[in-house]
Amino acid sequence: MLLSKLKNFFTAHKRAVITVLLIAGIDRVTKVLALELLRPKGGVEIFKYFHLTYVENTGMAFGMFQNANLPLAILMIIVIIFIIVSWKELAAARPPLGELGATLILGGAIGNLYDRIVLGYVVDFLDFRVWPVFNAADSFICIGAALLALAIFLHKPAEGK
Repeated sequence: MLLSKLKNFFTAHKRAVITVLLIAGIDRVTKVLALELLRPKGGVEIFKYFHLTYVENTGMAFGMFQNANLPLAILMIIVIIFIIVSWKELAAARPPLGELGATLILGGAIGNLYDRIVLGYVVDFLDFRVWPVFNAADSFICIGAALLALAIFLHKPAEGK
């Protein structure tokens, strides 16, 4: 029953599933490169205000909740389940913004969840020196949240709903 529902979901939303996998893949590739190339050095200056700095983050944004890997992994799983369960409603909010926002959040959440489960921390490496170090998944999540918020704000429900 559950497998049948998942198959139907994947079939009906192929583009979104492929996009989620692409986002998670981009995140994984960039983090593997950071692990292989930056971890030994610690960091590299690209421009005056942009560095690639290797950080093992056991917390979340802005250094909050350090050493809270397990609770944050559970929170990510809840977010992922919520997005999948609410997909129809999220995607319906001001198409295509709602679907794109949910897709970006889902791909980024999967990318960071992978790190938390496999590594025990999230690999961060993008450093603009005026903002905490972050990664591609964080960027996808933030852009997705902004798009989803915009979609919900602009959404006009159908008559009678």
